[in-house]
Amino acid sequence: MDISVVVPLYNEEESLPELVQWLAKVMKDKDFTYEIILVDDGSRDNSWSVIQDLASAAPGVQGIRFRRNYGKAAALNMGFQHAGGDVVITMDADLQDSPDEIPALYRMITEEGYDMVSGWKKYRKDPLSKTIPTKLFNWTTRLLSGIRLNDFNCGLKAYNARVVKSIEVYGEMHRYIPVLAKRAGFNQIGEKIVHHRPRKYGRTKYGIDRFFKGFLDLISISFMTRFGQRPMHLFGLLGLLLFLGGFLIAAYLAYGKFFMMEYRMTERPLFYFGLLAMIMGTQLFIAGFLGELVVRNAPDRNHYQVSETTFDQADYQQKIS
Repeated sequence: MDISVVVPLYNEEESLPELVQWLAKVMKDKDFTYEIILVDDGSRDNSWSVIQDLASAAPGVQGIRFRRNYGKAAALNMGFQHAGGDVVITMDADLQDSPDEIPALYRMITEEGYDMVSGWKKYRKDPLSKTIPTKLFNWTTRLLSGIRLNDFNCGLKAYNARVVKSIEVYGEMHRYIPVLAKRAGFNQIGEKIVHHRPRKYGRTKYGIDRFFKGFLDLISISFMTRFGQRPMHLFGLLGLLLFLGGFLIAAYLAYGKFFMMEYRMTERPLFYFGLLAMIMGTQLFIAGFLGELVVRNAPDRNHYQVSETTFDQADYQQKIS
């Protein structure tokens, strides 16, 4: 199969028939073999009934329905698990992403060698209440991740199938799939300017709270990328610096007490800052040590992404199993 199109959705009953018809037209015009996976994230409208009708009318349409609303990341992860195409395309169901972009995205993966390509909504059809926070979000993500993309949160993306089978998307991590891909060793990440359309049906499902959640997730994924396999490098270093700072404060006060006889150590506020620093430093060091014990005993501690080998594949699989 050439392409799997994964579409997460929540309360999009009006747009689904038009979206599927548009996708089918593009695929037919370009003679792609394809599947469309519609993941209903616990919709409260008639989205699932519409998906059932579409699936019964077109053999290339598949539907997955969650019992409740888990979020876009969960819907994408489920779609990735079921995708069978060589190239996986993700897009939103609100018709703001254009299926006409798919052939160019497919070529960038199959012919130009990209592991993934992210759409860039350079000319957005959204109000300032969405565009300004998005610019701040993208700037922060570029700074912390080192990935030079202008639009991390664009729903229209293309992936080599190996990428989506090698990563796990959870929480609010759908915004950081390029970061997850880079962490898994897929460094050929490209970007393409895509056409962005005004919303035709319904209303946006995202509020201002998504930016706070996204920022916290960015901190989390940055920590996991840099220190997930070596927590002592962070907690141990911070703990050691704090403890040494507190120890120096205590040594300074002790020198003044025994050689200058000018004060009692416990009368100086600095004494309590030094004591607190030593206690916190010890706690951080112990946290890093415990983190190392957890990591070293985790079942996937030696699980690494292998691109290719020169071994006989059957023999190689037997050796690593």
